[in-house]
Amino acid sequence: MIIFGTKGYLYQLAMLTLVCGQCGNPSAHALRKRVTKFTLFFVPLFPVSTKYVTQCTFCGAERRLERDEAERLQAQGGEPAQGFQQGPGGIPQQQNPYQR
Repeated sequence: MIIFGTKGYLYQLAMLTLVCGQCGNPSAHALRKRVTKFTLFFVPLFPVSTKYVTQCTFCGAERRLERDEAERLQAQGGEPAQGFQQGPGGIPQQQNPYQR
């Protein structure tokens, strides 16, 4: 018996200050990368799809980006997502500043 499937990972690349296309407010936007990987016996082997999105922290609207546009935004003014580490399932979790 062979067990296979897919697993999703979410990486927060940067926090950007942009004007939201949905609500029109200048607010922080999270630049995120979603990767779906093929798994065999629960071991992730290779990526099946990669998507880039920005999400407005004010209204929650998401906008899909192409890879080159996401890299350009990250290089232009995106601060690295500091204070975050990958948690279970690739979900970023804020680190405790008092724990070393």
